[in-house]
Amino acid sequence: MLRQALGLSRYVVIVAVVSTALSSMALLIYGALMEVKVVVAAVLEGNVTNKGGKALALGLIEATDIFLIGIVLFIFSLGLYVLFIDDKLPRPAWLEIRDLDDLKGQLVSVVIAALSVIFLGHVVQWDGQPELPGFGAAIALVVAALAFFLRAKPLKRE
Repeated sequence: MLRQALGLSRYVVIVAVVSTALSSMALLIYGALMEVKVVVAAVLEGNVTNKGGKALALGLIEATDIFLIGIVLFIFSLGLYVLFIDDKLPRPAWLEIRDLDDLKGQLVSVVIAALSVIFLGHVVQWDGQPELPGFGAAIALVVAALAFFLRAKPLKRE
């Protein structure tokens, strides 16, 4: 009886799966609306200058950052579903998730991409302030730590 109850308790994870899936959809829709708003504002403003181009690029980069966070939540939702509910769910080959280490690896990869987009946004805005190289160095350290984290995981037994 206890064994059966514990076996069924894994379905409690469906709360996290549904919640993160809904959060992902909300962010993806928000990012799309944000992109439309930025493009419409650029067209209506009619400011076809370097400054206008930078504003457009920055708005689109910020929307891309929102998309990446939405993708992180989607991968997390899908990964939890595969790990706890149904490991036969069809998914692309690059999204193979067999254990929590695989899920962490997928998430770290998207976090690195998100940090790159954030840095790109700062580069687009940069007007010579001395703090940008320090910010870039901080991101580089975080990316290096995450890469070390991915490489340092123990080898699995066959």
